[in-house]
Amino acid sequence: MTPAETARTLLDRHRETFAAEAGITLRDEPAPLWQLLVLSLLLSTRIGSGVALATARELWKAGWRTPEAMRASARRARVVALGRGGYRRYDESTATRLGEAATLIRDRWHDDLRELRDEAGGDPARTARLLQEFTGIGPTGASIFLREVQAVWPGVRPVADPLVIKGARLAGLPEDAEGLAALVDPDEFASHAAALVRLARKPALLDEL
Repeated sequence: MTPAETARTLLDRHRETFAAEAGITLRDEPAPLWQLLVLSLLLSTRIGSGVALATARELWKAGWRTPEAMRASARRARVVALGRGGYRRYDESTATRLGEAATLIRDRWHDDLRELRDEAGGDPARTARLLQEFTGIGPTGASIFLREVQAVWPGVRPVADPLVIKGARLAGLPEDAEGLAALVDPDEFASHAAALVRLARKPALLDEL
């Protein structure tokens, strides 16, 4: 199987992005970009991705799909929602961080992460540094955000974080973002990256290739 065929097989079987799995219809608009930031924060901690995804869906179910709604929520209500999602080890600290994130995005970027992108001049490294101004978003969270947001922010493509590269290595694919991007259509690269992350986390998926 050629690298392009391997990439296509992975895409066909595991193309769902983590944003989509979390119930986010990702668009270059304030609300879904906020939701992706929240998901990136949840995925940043030492907790299973399945729990983080389930917790994100609980937050949406509670109606907190915008920074305004998050700011209006009671901290205790956030703790309870996080617990329902299984996020119990970090529910107290994360409830606080969500409130702080909702305040920071208002004060710095008028509730619109496109303003953060513009402040960074569209540069991925500068974007990552600005994202880390949110408490709870470190290098890992910033990488997750960029990996997913490249679906709607073509200017930051191609982004491949260490988990993407690990998956590429397992699949025998190029171990750099540009080489991986050459295997698929530009609009598919975020899905390609998500598939490689799933492979990195579950190497048994190689048996399907």
